[in-house]
Amino acid sequence: MRTLESPYMNWAKLESGARFNLATSGVPNVLMRDFPFEREDLELTYGVYGYEPLIDALAARSGVESANVVLAFGTSMANHLALAALLAPGDEVLIEKPVYELIVSAARYLGARVEFFERRHEDAYRLDAAAIEGKITDKTKLVVLTNLHNPSSVAADEETLRAIGALAARRGARVLVDEVYLETMFDAAPPSSFHLGENFVVTSSLTKTYGLSGLRCGWILADPATAEKMNRLNDLFAAGNVHVAERLSLVALKNLDLFRERARRLLDANRPLVNDFLDSRADLDAVRPQYGTTVFPRLLKPDAEGFFRLLREKYETTVVPGRFFDAPDHFRLGLTCDTATLRAGLERLGAALDEIG
Repeated sequence: MRTLESPYMNWAKLESGARFNLATSGVPNVLMRDFPFEREDLELTYGVYGYEPLIDALAARSGVESANVVLAFGTSMANHLALAALLAPGDEVLIEKPVYELIVSAARYLGARVEFFERRHEDAYRLDAAAIEGKITDKTKLVVLTNLHNPSSVAADEETLRAIGALAARRGARVLVDEVYLETMFDAAPPSSFHLGENFVVTSSLTKTYGLSGLRCGWILADPATAEKMNRLNDLFAAGNVHVAERLSLVALKNLDLFRERARRLLDANRPLVNDFLDSRADLDAVRPQYGTTVFPRLLKPDAEGFFRLLREKYETTVVPGRFFDAPDHFRLGLTCDTATLRAGLERLGAALDEIG
């Protein structure tokens, strides 16, 4: 069935806001006063298939050729563009579950037939090549996953990713990896999975780790022929890029250490608070990743939706309901709001859990 909307994005835009918003997964947005640019960095109009200095900088940073890089409006549009280039109506796509809803909705909008493989809570959401091997068929055109996993923040190891790439290659399929959260591993972050095989395609952006959502600087890494196809498809979707944002994105890349350290300090302060909270709750069962911006606890009490309503309406606090990840007894808890808000929100989350008994 073709999907014509994203329930999660509608909720995130219109219903996730609260006095204590624990639903966000990206580092807070950088303010213009903290963004190091000069007037000379800005021009309004430029070029055709993206600003070459920005493409070159992303290529150098990723260890690829410029012909491998396609610009897009954030990771969401990068994923949509990649799916559009790699799938035709009626093609089968195999996607992880729990899953970021927008990926599924975009695939269904494009007319793909969606099948799922499991990343099990009981296995700490570990990516398992055997789970894919049991699901992949000769009809599968694309395998889709996130690394770090959205919503659990669990990292995939290189050996498993290579094995998945080999499984897909034997079926003539590609592997699409959304790596937008990968850089929240900071110094421990591995090279992009794009380097693991010719059938890998990767998406990412400056949004989640660096607090630069407003720039909408997303990109895709793909082989040159596929990258060219994506650029031509983007003529239909976006026609052209916003050049001021391209120029500011290049400035951001030159100053990325500044934004990286800002994110690291915030997560280093917030992660112990979340872990201490989870330690104190016998009514939650949670995997504790070492990195990332979210955790995905399982609620061990009935009526999850009633709990989310109580939390928002009485305690002025939001988390992301697990139904948006096809895991209705879970919720995604973000670690990226300011530390005082997080501490207060966790207190309210605990009070709501106590109230439901």
